[in-house]
Amino acid sequence: MNIELIRNFSIIAHIDHGKSTLADRMLEITHSVVGRELHEQMLDNMDLERERGITIKASAVRIFYNARDGKKYQLNLIDTPGHVDFSYEVAKSLSACEGALLLVDAAQGIEAQTVANFYLAVEQKLRIIPVVNKIDLPHAHPEAVIHQIQDILCIDDQPLLASAKQGTGITEILETIVEKISPPAGSSKNPLQALIFDYEFDSYKGVIVYVRVMNGKIEPDMFVMLMNSGKKYEVLEIGVFTPSPQKVDSLSCGEVGYICCNIKDPADVLIGDTVTGFKKPAEKPLPGFKKTLPLVYAGLYPVNSKDFDHLRASLHKLKLTDFGFVFETESSPSLGFGFRCGFLGLLHMDIVQERLEREFELNLIATTPSVVYRVKLTNGSTAEVDNPAKFPEPQQIDFIEEPYIKAFMIVPHDCLGLVMSLGQSKRGIHKSKEFLDEKRMMLTYEFPLAEIIVDFYDKLKSITRGYGSLDYEVIGYRYTKLVKLDILINGTPCDALSFLVHKDNAHYKGGQVVTKLRELIPRQLYEVAIQAAIGSRVISRQTVKAMGKNVTAKCYGGDISRKRKLLEKQKLGRKRMKQFGKVQIPQEAFMAVLKI
Repeated sequence: MNIELIRNFSIIAHIDHGKSTLADRMLEITHSVVGRELHEQMLDNMDLERERGITIKASAVRIFYNARDGKKYQLNLIDTPGHVDFSYEVAKSLSACEGALLLVDAAQGIEAQTVANFYLAVEQKLRIIPVVNKIDLPHAHPEAVIHQIQDILCIDDQPLLASAKQGTGITEILETIVEKISPPAGSSKNPLQALIFDYEFDSYKGVIVYVRVMNGKIEPDMFVMLMNSGKKYEVLEIGVFTPSPQKVDSLSCGEVGYICCNIKDPADVLIGDTVTGFKKPAEKPLPGFKKTLPLVYAGLYPVNSKDFDHLRASLHKLKLTDFGFVFETESSPSLGFGFRCGFLGLLHMDIVQERLEREFELNLIATTPSVVYRVKLTNGSTAEVDNPAKFPEPQQIDFIEEPYIKAFMIVPHDCLGLVMSLGQSKRGIHKSKEFLDEKRMMLTYEFPLAEIIVDFYDKLKSITRGYGSLDYEVIGYRYTKLVKLDILINGTPCDALSFLVHKDNAHYKGGQVVTKLRELIPRQLYEVAIQAAIGSRVISRQTVKAMGKNVTAKCYGGDISRKRKLLEKQKLGRKRMKQFGKVQIPQEAFMAVLKI
């Protein structure tokens, strides 16, 4: 197709601002999907995405649009997620585009992730088209949102008004895409350069590679090379998404599609790598984009130890569709064999665990999530610790560093005091505050990552009545005072409940954990001591009282010494049981500690 008639664009927005609904209306209005195949969230392929109403994985689709100028344009849309945990999906989608639709909810206005995604698009030097969506809502205030877009983001273009649900303004959006987003640069006559922005694994076809052709042309039976590994492959199939896969004869400069080359090992394909011709290779690879590293680590263990091999196979299959996820084998005296897994955030962890339990029918226990700490040892070396079990002895440690993030929170004015109290309780450093309009403001804080990964977002939503939003970026490592808090059950450390905590918060957290465990651990025939300890020093203790058994019930008289003898015998029996008895900790206890 003529490159002047091609437009590549993405839709970016905060979570739940209507990206998937807008994509659905575009497919419907351009008749890309016939009526009987049309359903909500067409580009969300997972059941989990449809149930939760969120996009987890970016997806691409080709649309043909007959514009008012009489020409037929090829529009390549790459849908993106909105949650901060999946910002890597947004970054790789934007790298394959020339423009982006910036979607803002007419009722909620600009949110934290709106600002973050806007700056991601600015970094890629994309043409940004602002759109105010959901104007049909009774409490929508589009005029105020237009002022926010122009004042906060400094976008000069007049935002378009739309209601994706009702189909209002969709034609104007398509016309603006054709008019304002520039056609792709490059030429089909140049040596082949195609950017790999995603892939999926098929058990019959091997790795299906998603590409955006920047220069040159891909044709069947030609030999291509992956510039990162230097490996040579033959192109067996070429296709596009409409949104279902459809074979085509070739992919030319500017087009988006997929290629199958019988690649059996997904490790050979690197996201951001460049595909080039083997006979006539390009001089240099495309810039690609920064590799995403996991921020949160947790252990996943099967409830039934017989499921370990099934869990390992399931993790390998899941890894094929989620390259932000990493794992390695580990063992625990309390939980047996399992895996230490790395995630991009707590929502990502929740999604992975639910997919494993739902798609692979596994019953799992997740340990307390933690971040990666840098421990400088006295011998001069540096250890990266993501697991309390790997924490060195105190005498071996010179100093410790933990990851810090810069957080942007958009909150209502009347919640300012509560939000600042929350920030202070999480060891936050207040940097600035900026008034966005008469009702909302943006606070900038620096936090230790460990303080916000578990419950910070939930608490922020709670104290702002659902109106607060959060986005963050990692800014590096800083010095910290860190200790390992061990939980002892009858003097035996339970490694699955141990965690790393800031020294100033150790007593408070230790007290919370042992109090909660006392409520959840069932009573035994003997007394159970629950202790929180730093090294050999116990800082908090609770006791689960023994179940009462009246051993003197059979005494109907006689001397008191008979009762004393029976009570003394019971006391010795309880002591012996305590030495050999094993306390079963229910799964609810692990989940409760996770929430604390």
